[in-house]
Amino acid sequence: MTTVLAPTPPLTASDRCDRCGAQAYIRVVLASGGELLFCAHHGRAHEAKLREIAAGIQDHTDKLVETTPHTAPDTER
Repeated sequence: MTTVLAPTPPLTASDRCDRCGAQAYIRVVLASGGELLFCAHHGRAHEAKLREIAAGIQDHTDKLVETTPHTAPDTER
């Protein structure tokens, strides 16, 4: 028996973490047919358990970029 997952739409800014309400970057498609959405923090925190129950995981955390604090040049201070 082969299981084929239906294509899911990409995550958008309106998709929210089921745990805290932050923007979702991880979609977990459950073997039961449902799905869970998580922010990067909660997706990582629950990753081991989610892998046990997931039929598929879409991880879009690569869209997050590390930012550095911006400061004004010395000439503008």
